[in-house]
Amino acid sequence: MLGGARSGKSGRALSIAEAARPEQIFIATAEAYDEEMAARIARHILDRGTSWETLEAPLALADVLMIACETGKAVLVDCLTLWLSNIMHAGLNVVDESERLLQIIRSTTTPIVLVSNEVGMGIVPESSLGRHFRDEQGRLNQRVAEVCDRVEFVAAGLPLTLKP
Repeated sequence: MLGGARSGKSGRALSIAEAARPEQIFIATAEAYDEEMAARIARHILDRGTSWETLEAPLALADVLMIACETGKAVLVDCLTLWLSNIMHAGLNVVDESERLLQIIRSTTTPIVLVSNEVGMGIVPESSLGRHFRDEQGRLNQRVAEVCDRVEFVAAGLPLTLKP
């Protein structure tokens, strides 16, 4: 599930995961470093309701995803963009961590819905770190889309199927 900020991609992802299986696991990659982010996280928790089990994986996404897939529940990861940012900030190897994630996605039959931002459609970031992040996010989105059965882009709350 790709899209820009506030595009409706998380809401769409919730609907898909809820339709896939009667029980769901939400894997959160965000960390609340300030009040605004804490409010965003709280809003996401309210949006999905109390029926969802929540696991946190700001860095160890592949490990947590593997455990979640073993439950037989639908899994929603929100979002790959924050996870990538966390990986880069921690100085971990983006290619290695991405490959570990892709291996889990390839090897499971569990329905997984992945949310990621499309960050390459705006202005060119002025800092080298910003450009590096944009490039890594684009590469990650391409690699994930390649192994996923279905890919949607959401704009203005409307899904567009990129890969049926």
